[in-house]
Amino acid sequence: MPRGDSAQTVKATLGLRQLLFDGEIRPGERLVELTLVERIGVSRTPLRLALTTLEHEGLVESLPGGGFTVREFTLGEIDDAIELRGVLEGTAARFAAERLESLDELIELHETAALLDEVVDDASPEAMVAYVELNESFHAQLVALAKSELVTRAIGRALAVPFASPGALVPSLADHPEWRASLVVAQHQHRTLLEAIAARQGARADQIAREHARLSRRNLDLVLERRDILAGVPGAPLLNVDS
Repeated sequence: MPRGDSAQTVKATLGLRQLLFDGEIRPGERLVELTLVERIGVSRTPLRLALTTLEHEGLVESLPGGGFTVREFTLGEIDDAIELRGVLEGTAARFAAERLESLDELIELHETAALLDEVVDDASPEAMVAYVELNESFHAQLVALAKSELVTRAIGRALAVPFASPGALVPSLADHPEWRASLVVAQHQHRTLLEAIAARQGARADQIAREHARLSRRNLDLVLERRDILAGVPGAPLLNVDS
């Protein structure tokens, strides 16, 4: 667990990101340090470190005269972020296949896939929460198998963009029939990806991971068809839907 200044920086980063994703601070709005210190409950030093982190993630941008402002994202930028995540996760999958030393390294991924099998057809709220957590675990375990800190950091940055992460839209679409069908497709891709890695088929694993990421874009299209859903999705206030 992070302690001291590190814990305060984590608190500031998470708190600030939450304010942006919830629309508490709107795109184009200047970030006022004193106000943020009071709202998040941290001192200025960890807040400034958090602002630097969010600048690297692309959520805020620095102003010529100093300070930061909240960024707005176009649909084109979301498309690029999802495609970039697919490329990076494809690379991670290929590395995992090529660098696999023992099938024992895949035990945890197999266990997560089995748990996903149990919840993928369940539309209950509890199952959706479990799906989001398990899906995030599956993707994190996949990236870890790449054994590349550089790839891990690059993927982390891509995931910071609104709607780019694998589970960003899951809770909002739980009752949508087309999205429910896409979950089955996603789980099939999880399974075939795991098979490709186990067989040391790097190129095939790369292609499956890239196609898997594109499901996020199709799910975003479903959300855009229903603006009532979009309004409740974390990160929606940062998206310019008319771009």
